[in-house]
Amino acid sequence: MDESTYLKSDAAALAAMIKNKEVTAEDVFAAFKKRLEKVNPVVNAVVRTRFDKAETEAWPKKGLFAGVPFVTKDASQAVEGELLTAGSYLLNSRAPRDAYMTAAFRKAGLRITGQSNTPEFGLKNITEPRRGGVTRNPHDTSFSAGGSSGGAAAAVAAGIVPAAGAGDGGGSIRIPASFTGIFGLKPTRGRTPVGPGSGRKWQGAAVDFAVSRTVRDSALLLKEVQSYQMEAAFQTTLIDKSAFDLIGRPFNHKLKIAFSTVSPVGTPVSEEAVSAVKEAALWLERAGHEVEEQAPELNGVSLMEQYYLMNSGEMAAVIQQLEEAFGREIADEELELESWMLKEAGKNVSAASYSRSLQSWDAASAVVHNFHKKYDIYLTPAAAWEAPKAGELTPDKERENTYREAMKSGRDSQQLIYDMFLPSLVYTPFTQSANLTGQPAVSMPLGVTKSGMPLGVQASAAKGEEILLLRLAAILENTSLWKQQGPVTPDIFR
Repeated sequence: MDESTYLKSDAAALAAMIKNKEVTAEDVFAAFKKRLEKVNPVVNAVVRTRFDKAETEAWPKKGLFAGVPFVTKDASQAVEGELLTAGSYLLNSRAPRDAYMTAAFRKAGLRITGQSNTPEFGLKNITEPRRGGVTRNPHDTSFSAGGSSGGAAAAVAAGIVPAAGAGDGGGSIRIPASFTGIFGLKPTRGRTPVGPGSGRKWQGAAVDFAVSRTVRDSALLLKEVQSYQMEAAFQTTLIDKSAFDLIGRPFNHKLKIAFSTVSPVGTPVSEEAVSAVKEAALWLERAGHEVEEQAPELNGVSLMEQYYLMNSGEMAAVIQQLEEAFGREIADEELELESWMLKEAGKNVSAASYSRSLQSWDAASAVVHNFHKKYDIYLTPAAAWEAPKAGELTPDKERENTYREAMKSGRDSQQLIYDMFLPSLVYTPFTQSANLTGQPAVSMPLGVTKSGMPLGVQASAAKGEEILLLRLAAILENTSLWKQQGPVTPDIFR
């Protein structure tokens, strides 16, 4: 298989060619390997490969994506016999079995060929862990690919794979999708498999799925991997498989669409992000839908404070569990700044404040539920600005020391957390609320900045309404609004 055919084909197309014997799975694997070896040294999307195992492992020949190369996220998508590091030097054990999400990918016929880079413990909207190194944006390698699924997004945008495993606990699918110009769907809470052993996944804020170049691939993959998992903390009713047939068809009724370009936390939003949303809203209005500038009545700053409080408690628990497993204390310097700060702040989180935090999520969920009784879809920027420069949001030694000393001095730990993450939040203030409320949301590549970098528009809907979002995205994918450039060869080769 020549490189151009591999690059222009999405996962569904590659699977169809294999099924129809136009190419062999070995041909596709060879094309994948050649592309990875060419561009991965530049973008650093894939941190570990498993070529030998991938070539010899059996996969379901009747799986919808049978024979298509795929990489999982090196955070929650464990692969039997492989390291699962979550971007941390602390984690060096090999997984005793596949995660249920990984098993679902395999059942769909995907060949697990490697693992993608992620920030330490998936805590950031960039991917620059000390362990895995900087993942760069294929559109311009001086920019970040985003995070925490930055490796996955860079792998797809650079044409290494047409789709890749990803996860979203605060925008970690939608943010890198926005920054790299691909498609990203965060499913409804409880839609996809969790575990074994991963518990409530940030109290339901985090969900595993994938990023892809085409809407079709995400739709078909969701159809294959959706799960009603009785032992999980959260479940949602399975989507009837016949509903997926609606994707690609025009709506036969008028939608009510709300949009907003105002940051929920009061931070600035670029003119380019505003324009991308307003252009989409105008197109939809001209297509006959009812469009209003309106937003749910949520206190965005308070919600972010509650989000960080959860992060703090969860990180303290993670480190406590690791120390018990290691039989020793973990030294401060073994953790990156953000991980250490959250762990320290988490020591001060009371059970009462944690419980009240989750109550605020539930209250926000009720507000959004009522909002979507009136509006089918809510449009915002997926990111307020184009991607940050690589290294821009990683603290230098002076800033790191300042924050560590401030935390040790007894200052308000939660305020320190908010202040520490604020430079990152400025870039991506729109994604987190859907994680707290549990609703589905997508990032669509509808914007391009003056410097030529991608910028996504986010659409969200009521819980369980992934089909509505996928139908909208599939329609826009076939218009001039869709700015995706296809697989991008990193600038160093141009």
